Amino acid sequence: MVRIIGIDPGLRNTGWGIISQEGSKLTYIADGAIHSDGEASLAERLLQLHAQLIDILKEFDPDEAAVEETFVNTDARATLKLGQARGVLMLAPAMLKLPVSEYAPNTVKKAVVGAGHAEKDQVKHMVRLLLPKAKMRTADSTDALAVAICHAHYRGSQRLADILARS
Repeated sequence: MVRIIGIDPGLRNTGWGIISQEGSKLTYIADGAIHSDGEASLAERLLQLHAQLIDILKEFDPDEAAVEETFVNTDARATLKLGQARGVLMLAPAMLKLPVSEYAPNTVKKAVVGAGHAEKDQVKHMVRLLLPKAKMRTADSTDALAVAICHAHYRGSQRLADILARS
């Protein structure tokens, strides 16, 4: 059995979701979101996210981590800050010697829904079908569970390299 944490990075709100995989069976463990104080400096906010994620990693002891890649938008400053948050969030599992995989948003949607341009409601519906006991506490944690499901589907397979090359 492998325990996977999926992470949907955000500077203000970061979703996390943990599942276990045994063969083709997926089981919901937990989900939630961590937050940074919007009034704090960027460095302090990054530290807040890192510390909270370390606590979650220590509590749930996953074997592997999967992080959604940054969606680039028209606001370069916001994209840069999101990239910094993502880097800090990737550092936390790496510090605990967990392998960290990255997935493009379209790859996550394709793995969960079957279409790379699926809507958020479709992703949520499929997460609910695949993990019927999932709490899906926030939209961010639902996305993080989708990232974990994606990793469960592609981890350790040659198909991953093929899919990522086409993304």
